[in-house]
Amino acid sequence: MKPRLQTSLGQHLVLTPQLRQALHLLQLSALELEAEIANAIESNPLLDWAEPEQIQAPSESEPAIPEREATATADREHDSGDNAPDWDNTEDAWTSAGSGSGSGNPDEDSDATDRIAEADTLRGHLSWQLHLTHLSPRDRRIGSALIDAIDDDGYLRESFDDIAETLLPEVTASHDEILVVLRQVQRFDPAGVGARDLGECLALQLAPLPDDTPGRNLAQRIASGPIDRLPKIGIEGMATELHCEVDQVNVALHLLRTLDPRPGGQIGSMPDDTYITPDCVISRQQGVWRVTLASSQHRLTIHRGYEQMISRASSADAGYLRGRLQEARWMLKNLEARGDTLLKVVRCLVSQQSGFLEFGAQALRPLTLREVAAEVGLHESTVSRAISRKYVRTPRGTLPLRGFFASGIDTDGGGEASSTAIQAMIKRLIEGENPRKPLSDARLAESLKASGVPVARRTVAKYREAMNIPSSHERVSVG
Repeated sequence: MKPRLQTSLGQHLVLTPQLRQALHLLQLSALELEAEIANAIESNPLLDWAEPEQIQAPSESEPAIPEREATATADREHDSGDNAPDWDNTEDAWTSAGSGSGSGNPDEDSDATDRIAEADTLRGHLSWQLHLTHLSPRDRRIGSALIDAIDDDGYLRESFDDIAETLLPEVTASHDEILVVLRQVQRFDPAGVGARDLGECLALQLAPLPDDTPGRNLAQRIASGPIDRLPKIGIEGMATELHCEVDQVNVALHLLRTLDPRPGGQIGSMPDDTYITPDCVISRQQGVWRVTLASSQHRLTIHRGYEQMISRASSADAGYLRGRLQEARWMLKNLEARGDTLLKVVRCLVSQQSGFLEFGAQALRPLTLREVAAEVGLHESTVSRAISRKYVRTPRGTLPLRGFFASGIDTDGGGEASSTAIQAMIKRLIEGENPRKPLSDARLAESLKASGVPVARRTVAKYREAMNIPSSHERVSVG
């Protein structure tokens, strides 16, 4: 074969450093964001804190959200996109979201809500998503067993036989039933979780990509089979085995390298913070719910002195400064996009849960990630990142954003009641009971059924135990 030169034209899908940074910043808590900004300023001379006199009070023109018109207001917000912030029109200053401190007055109605915000471990993150699915109690038991078997890297290492054994004697599940629930768990955030090997992990991350993504189909073929043999046979051997060109294999492998082989590592344990720093503030002014980013003591800006040095510096120094200037502008734009996305999600939560803000946990309506994602025009994983380890200051206290979500139970009236609302109803019934004759779980279930909420006695017992309320026998001894 004679050597020859050949040019080809192709498209590549690259998860750029800017996009990676945008996703990273979105899922940070307020305290982690402050640390990230401080590190960025320390490493980039083109970033700096603005002088205190340059900081202006928050704009009074923030859109107000009427209790019954919040959805229309949220729709008027510009969409920062799921994963694609606008990198061209960069602002030179941004008020960091979530850097304000302070906490609202504690309220007992927020207890049930706070319990939903589990420690942000991978298992807690997956269990929270399982809680919001519309699976049957049996399938949820299977889902819990699967989640318990997933390791820190996000892989399911145990066999279906072992998982089925852990479910006995309460649930007898076949391999097909476990597989069906596993497919549901594999749709959770982060993408690729619940895979049984590297190939399946990569295939799960490839599945949501558009069909016209360059190299996607070939990348799926590689992930489904010969990826384990790649170090041995090389790219040319891979091309021969798949009956395609070497350039096509290179495009597919380039796409595979942008994926995460350890998706579970994206979710880590959140240290127990002494103070909670809210990212947003929800207030009510003249009957209107208003959402703003938490106030900041600092303002991030471009260092004008170094920026002006670019035109006077040598070519080498000017090249370095231009690179840092571009990174600084990316940082500012990504922080702005983070704030826009967070505001959009919180405004949607306010429009959906205004009753909760007005009347407490008993008015919390069922709400899932999918509903919020559909309303704000974002992907479910983006919404999940936006609410992860985020808190909001409200008239009812400082609450986790996860507390605005709850699964539902069908009522006799044709609607749904959230699990958190049912817990609040149970708590209210117990608080009003006769101390000498406490209500049993069966009596509580009957009272709820009379109110139009058909709940089994076992479910009442589960909710009561979740609120750390003793049984009727133990309460009578106290009374």
